[in-house]
Amino acid sequence: MQKYKVGIIGATGMVGQRFLLLLSNHPRFEVVRLCASPRSAGKKYKDAVKKWLLKEPMPQKFADMTVYDAVADMRETVQAVDFCFCAVNMKKDEIRELEYAYAKAECPIVSNNSAHRGTPDVPMIIPEVNPEHLEVIPFQKKRLGTERGFIAVKSNCSLQSYVPLLHPLKKYGIKKVAVTTYQAISGAGKTFETMPEIIDNIIPYIGGEEEKSETEPLKIWGTLENGRIVPAVSPAITAQCLRVPVSDGHTACCFVSFERKPTKEQIINDWLEFKGKPQQLFLPSAPVQFIHYFAEDDRPQPKLDRNTELGMAVCAGRLREDSVFDYKFIGFSHNTLRGAAGGAVLLAELLASEGYFG
Repeated sequence: MQKYKVGIIGATGMVGQRFLLLLSNHPRFEVVRLCASPRSAGKKYKDAVKKWLLKEPMPQKFADMTVYDAVADMRETVQAVDFCFCAVNMKKDEIRELEYAYAKAECPIVSNNSAHRGTPDVPMIIPEVNPEHLEVIPFQKKRLGTERGFIAVKSNCSLQSYVPLLHPLKKYGIKKVAVTTYQAISGAGKTFETMPEIIDNIIPYIGGEEEKSETEPLKIWGTLENGRIVPAVSPAITAQCLRVPVSDGHTACCFVSFERKPTKEQIINDWLEFKGKPQQLFLPSAPVQFIHYFAEDDRPQPKLDRNTELGMAVCAGRLREDSVFDYKFIGFSHNTLRGAAGGAVLLAELLASEGYFG
């Protein structure tokens, strides 16, 4: 089995740190290049990281690796790797240009950033939900004038807590969805130490998050037409997004109405039986059971359930009929694993298995 040489662009941030934990012993991906901002360039990784933000210790194999400038050293990075993960903290237009530059230099980019999620020929993938959207990549490469270089992105982290739960139910004709997400502070790259204002508090606003929650699912459920992903026109989705005092894990309260209302038993059975391409291909990071349903009234909970299937499963609970919508339920996912670095690694595993890294 081929092993790929990998670079991490944005290696010093929280998501970059999570990438290194996930890839320290990966069977197919070997990290050979760490990239960050100019202030980190030339330093050993252990010296470039201002603070290690994760509970697990820094893998020693990366501690003494040299950090390179993501922009100035791009050519050398491209020559050293087969593809790169990107998780940089920059302005959106700067991220867009950076990712384009790497792709045009013939380096495939698997991005955790939002800059290209709206680009029509850039696939935005939840691997179990819309793997067929990878078929847009040849059209993107034609536009970019590349042979190997392209960009593929994962969706917003909070979507993982409810879109995978809605997806197996689309056959019943989903008419409308209302969702409120309760999002962990790690989604903002914070810990309780660096975000003291969240203690004993809820912040009822996350910039741009509600718009993403309402529009990104429609691209995920869209169709490939004439070399671009055309977003679906339904269902209608309305969202509110709150930052809550939880370290890791995004919770969603979801309300849904159908054209053909299923039974509660049908919904739970659809969730438990649903498998996607990652499960069929036995990809290394894929959860064996993608969706877990909890019958207890007080589950799922972040503290108890965030690490279900090593943090790569989606959890559901409290499914019941509603007086305004047909049903309501609770969804949950680990935002820096399934929702960020883990979801990107799973996407890269899918790309590798489908031959997109050449």
